[in-house]
Amino acid sequence: MSQLDMSTGRIVANASETERANFIKRTYVHLAGAIAAFALIETILIQSGVANSFMGMLAGSKWSWLIVLGAFMLVSTVANNWAHSGISREKQYMGLGLFVVAEAIIFMPLIYMALMRDSSGTLLQNAAIVTGALVAGLTFTAFSTKINFSFMGRFLMIGGFIAMGLIVASILFGFNLGLWFSGGMILFAAASVLYSTSNIIHEYNTEQHVAASLALFSSVGLLFWYILQFMMSLAGDD
Repeated sequence: MSQLDMSTGRIVANASETERANFIKRTYVHLAGAIAAFALIETILIQSGVANSFMGMLAGSKWSWLIVLGAFMLVSTVANNWAHSGISREKQYMGLGLFVVAEAIIFMPLIYMALMRDSSGTLLQNAAIVTGALVAGLTFTAFSTKINFSFMGRFLMIGGFIAMGLIVASILFGFNLGLWFSGGMILFAAASVLYSTSNIIHEYNTEQHVAASLALFSSVGLLFWYILQFMMSLAGDD
């Protein structure tokens, strides 16, 4: 097992040009790998029939989805802690891998429903394109302005608690959060992408590219989720 000492890493903003470029490259290579792994796992889950069985389980009780959400939050916390490990590179990769699997499972019902509504996959493709375009724009903004957006952290935390409260209430009391909520969450997720991208430069050290890629993957996933949900709602209104 390779041993690491995070104290030897330097904040990316204070690193040399070469170190900074290498860190950013490693982070986005890992992000691309996480997205590819997510897509592969999701395809296997859908085509193997697991998604269909999972949907049947969720339909059995409103508590099922709450249990799944609770388990996802717990696993995400563990995965994030592992990804930030200063002990071993292997544990960092275990954290990233665990989070990718958890993300694929939590996305399974939404992607299944999107494919049931549009078997051609056009809806998913359009959501992916819009997500990619927004992420590219936000990434350009973060890197070109070089502003430290870490101040957004507390607002995102508060917004996240409010959003989670609304989601739990909607499950318990059976009401639809609607198009406006999805639109608001797209803005929230976009802010999260900007925050995570800014942190790559200003908050992480040069040994934390795995943790940085996990944070980015989480933010991009959240953005994709609500863009897809927004598009599905619009398609349902047609």
